[in-house]
Amino acid sequence: MKRAAILFLTGLCAMLPLSAVEGKKVFETYCWGCHHQTAVAFGPPFSQIASQRSAEEIQAMIVDPERVSKVFGYKRNAMPAFKLTPEEMKAITTYILSFKVNDSNRTKQDTDQNKTIIQEAYPNIASSKER
Repeated sequence: MKRAAILFLTGLCAMLPLSAVEGKKVFETYCWGCHHQTAVAFGPPFSQIASQRSAEEIQAMIVDPERVSKVFGYKRNAMPAFKLTPEEMKAITTYILSFKVNDSNRTKQDTDQNKTIIQEAYPNIASSKER
């Protein structure tokens, strides 16, 4: 029975995209202290972030949370900036977006406006999606 469980879990892990698996490692290293899915935490849960933000917005927030918080209209920001490798950035973004529940809270105008602001401020992030 134990062997069957191990084989099942190994197969399940093999089905996950590599970036999601790596994203969980990045989460455990940098994000876990403030973002939790099941407990009250200092930062919002990833399900909330994923339902409200695009990949570009998430990446910009990781790189320069102070500036992006102002773009989003937040009164304050407590998140530190992180210097992640491009691989870590892709992995954590994929991991965060894997928690997406619905997209009904955002209008296309909000999304387009924020995307334009982020692309102008962070051309490297915007162009990294094309790579």
